Amino acid sequence: MAKKLAGKMKLQIPAGKANPSPPVGPALGQRGINIMEFCKAFNAKTQDMEPGAPCPTVITYYQDKSFTMDIKTPPASYYLKKAAGLKPVGKRNRPKGAVLPGRETAGTVTIKQVREIAEAKMKDLSANDVEAAMQIILGSAKSMGIEVK
Repeated sequence: MAKKLAGKMKLQIPAGKANPSPPVGPALGQRGINIMEFCKAFNAKTQDMEPGAPCPTVITYYQDKSFTMDIKTPPASYYLKKAAGLKPVGKRNRPKGAVLPGRETAGTVTIKQVREIAEAKMKDLSANDVEAAMQIILGSAKSMGIEVK
């Protein structure tokens, strides 16, 4: 017999760093999901990824309190900031793109780096080939104020 679906939720959690503290714990707890079981499963699945890389995760939970998770690749902006070598700034100590994209540049990346990012993100993008995926990544770079050479 199939499990009865209770709902879906999306969280963005750093790879290998899921713990019961907010925002993970309260989001899972109010839906009746075993928090420690989720944290152990998530950290085990993301142990081969770069520690601290933000991982968008879709959690499907069922009425019998079980769950499944679909961990996606980190956002294109994360890869672009890393490739451009942007330094962490601001209150949360995260790298930022340009304040006025199109008028100023925050950094530069090469076409080769864009291709590598597109290949890494390929399974999560709605593109049929690497060239189309590169166009998506180029659009993200332009909107962040990152110049492509």
